Parts: sequence; C-alpha cells; structure tokens
Amino acid sequence: MNSPQLQRGVFLALLAVVTAAFIWVLLPFFGAVMWGVALAILFTPLYKRLMKKMPGRKNIAALATLTICLVVVILPLAMVGVSLVQEAALITQKIRTGQIDFANYFQQILAATPRWVVGLFERFNLGDTASWQKRISEGAAQGGQVVANQALTIGQNTFDFVVSFFVMLYLLYFLLRDGATLSKTVRDALPLAKPHTHYLLNKFTTVVRATIKGNVAVAIAQGTIGGLAFWFLGVQGALLWAVLMAFLSLLPAVGAALIWGPVAIYFLATSHWWQAGVLIFVGVFVIGLVDNILRPLLVGKETQMPDYLVLMSTIGGMAIFGINGFVLGPVIAALFMAVWDLFAISNEKDGGGPEI
Repeated sequence: MNSPQLQRGVFLALLAVVTAAFIWVLLPFFGAVMWGVALAILFTPLYKRLMKKMPGRKNIAALATLTICLVVVILPLAMVGVSLVQEAALITQKIRTGQIDFANYFQQILAATPRWVVGLFERFNLGDTASWQKRISEGAAQGGQVVANQALTIGQNTFDFVVSFFVMLYLLYFLLRDGATLSKTVRDALPLAKPHTHYLLNKFTTVVRATIKGNVAVAIAQGTIGGLAFWFLGVQGALLWAVLMAFLSLLPAVGAALIWGPVAIYFLATSHWWQAGVLIFVGVFVIGLVDNILRPLLVGKETQMPDYLVLMSTIGGMAIFGINGFVLGPVIAALFMAVWDLFAISNEKDGGGPEI
C-alpha cells in the first residue's frame, strides 16, 4: 500500500501546503521582501566589485554595499518624504482657508473659454458651469481631507513602516552576502530543464534591474525638471507637484502631463503668455523628450519588451499591487513572454510540449 507513487504524491502535497503556509506568513512583509530582493538585484554588481577589492571578506563587502545603498537611495528618499509631508500639510491648509481656490481657477479658465465650447458642454449634458464649479470646490475639499487623512494614517502606521524597513535592510544584507548561493539553490530546486531555469532567472534579474533603474531615472528626471519649472514660474507647492509628477511618470507617455498640462491651460486662460509658453516648452520638449528617449533606452531595450506592453503592464501592475506594481507588472509581463518563447522553441525542436 505504501508505494513509491503514494509517497511521492503525499510529499508533493506536503510541499505545496508548507510553501503556501510560508508565503502566507510572509504576506505582512510582502513589500519589504520584494524591495529587499529588488535592491539586492540592483546592488549585486557593486557588491561583486567590492568583493574583488576585498576578497574573502563577504560580511564587510555586504555591509559596505548596504551603507552605500542607504546613502544613495534610502536617505534621500526619506528626506524628500519628510519635506513632502510638510509641503502637503501646508497646501492642505491653504485649500481649507481659501488661499488656494480651485473653483476660482476654473472660473478664470471658463471666462477665457470660447462660448461655443461652453455650449457644446451644455448641449451634450456634461453639466452647466455652475455645477462644474461646485464639483471642483467639493473635489478640492475632499482632496484636502484625503491628504490630511493619509498623513494621519502614515503617522499611525509609523511602527509598521519602521519594522518593515528594518526587515528589508536585514534581508538585503543577507541577500547581498549569500545571493549567489541562494540563486544556485533555487536553480537546482526548480523542476525545469537547466537551460530554461537559467534563462528565466536571468530574465527576471534583467527586468527587475532595468525596470527600477529606468523608471526611477525617468521619475527623478521628470519630477526634478517639472518641479524646477514650477518653482521658477511661481507655482505654489512646487515640491508637492514635483513628487506627483515623478510618481505619475511611472505611467509612460501620459504621466507628468496630468500635472503640468492643467497649469499650462490656466496660464493661457489668464493671459500669462510667457509662463504658459515656458511651461509648454518644458513639458513637451524637455519632460516629453526624457520620457520618449530615456524610458525606451533604459527599460524597453534591456527587457526587450515593446513600449505598449511596458505601458499596459505598468498600469495594470500598479492597479493591482499599488506602488509595488511598477516593478511587478513588467516582471510578470516579461516572464509571460519568456515562458511562451521557451514553449514555442521546444515545440519547434521536438514537435511536442516543452522540455521539462
């Protein structure tokens, strides 16, 4: 009765249950684990360079790499985050007190809009001007409340964030030090042909590295350029809008324009011609050029994914996984393409299924 087939079936069932339970245990730290793995992939080349200069000193090399990661990536983000919270609180207060009045801005734009355009809105039952002005006022108030609530939530979840942050750093240290060994263990354990395993793991590593480097570089470039343009033109809350442009730039082609576009329209409507001209020029020919040149060069070229697939997978990933989705979405899409490529190649070779 206790046949080898039964033993193997029970063992595989046990393996599946234990694996699912382990994933369930790690779910509260999903973001910390994901970013620990992602940063380890990103900084492993630096770790290897340090290992060449200090052979046999894995702990020191990993600690040095971790320190560089803190100084270059994490501390600047923390400083921007603190400044952003202060800026968001200030903008929220100005919205509540009426110093920033979006309804008034809309009224100014509306006054400069040709009557036939307003007539089209009313003809297609898109609402009269009064209702639009009311909606904008209510939306601005709700937006300010959301920002305030989010700031309160961040304060309440500080302990969870600190714990996840140190889990990420702790995991990053060991992934840097023992990453090669862990990678070999995973390659040996996966029930796939060795060439397939090697190809898929390389694809995973390449996509993670290219996505983070490419998207972060584009976000920093677009946010910085847009923020400097807003500061030069005297737009209130330039840092907040810069961060929003950087975040929205994760959406290829359309992201940053969602912020600078309405501001340019406002400048045009209020006859601030040179401000509008400067902002449109910067938005189209500088920010747009960064997106059209830098993103395909850093993301699409290394991942070997077409631009439309990068766009859809990024948007879909962020819709499902939140901010983590800008990495997970392209990774899933790239692995999807890689697995199907392997399947097609295997079918061409033997006329059957893939070699497993």
